[in-house]
Amino acid sequence: MNPMFYFLIALTAVLAATANAGGPVLDIDDEIIFDGSYYVIPAFFGADGGGLTLSPLGNKQCPLYIGQKASDANMGIPVRFSNWKSRVGFVPESENLNIEMDVKATICVQSTYWWVAASGMPIVETLIAAGPKPEPRKDSSKSFFQVKKNEDFFRGYNIVFCPNDKDCIDVGVFVDKDGVRRLTLSSTPFPVMFVGATETETLSKTMSII
Repeated sequence: MNPMFYFLIALTAVLAATANAGGPVLDIDDEIIFDGSYYVIPAFFGADGGGLTLSPLGNKQCPLYIGQKASDANMGIPVRFSNWKSRVGFVPESENLNIEMDVKATICVQSTYWWVAASGMPIVETLIAAGPKPEPRKDSSKSFFQVKKNEDFFRGYNIVFCPNDKDCIDVGVFVDKDGVRRLTLSSTPFPVMFVGATETETLSKTMSII
């Protein structure tokens, strides 16, 4: 068959995927997020704490869960976005993607992709856990998140979990009995902004326990 035919099919698929993509996610400096590492900080500065981190649960060092630094002066550990389906070069709004904590070493020697996991606690049903790299066709029901615009904050976004790509649940913050701030699925969103991290900062990050 004519090679041009295959080219046109491939081009049509790419154009269709691009047309279905949301607008680009922007960082705090109004720059489009393409690839790279970004700190996730509260859209409201002050009492809402600092950036994200990794923390154990209870008296066990492993596995690790996604938490938040208590101090707004601490930017925490940056994240990376990957595996959105539209193939656009930027991180798109309102499209399923994976989120990974961009840290070079953890005490648990594990990958740090975001997963929804049972909490094992009576107060909240779920926590956002750190886990292995997801397999897109197998793990989408527990490991794919979306970034959605929060209209109440300039350059503010909500991170949401959309198990069927439609019925989305906000990622919020839960403070446990020990005062540790943990990410969970919640009816109350955690509005955030994104701040670009330099390569030097990313390389210097190691696992930090709250």
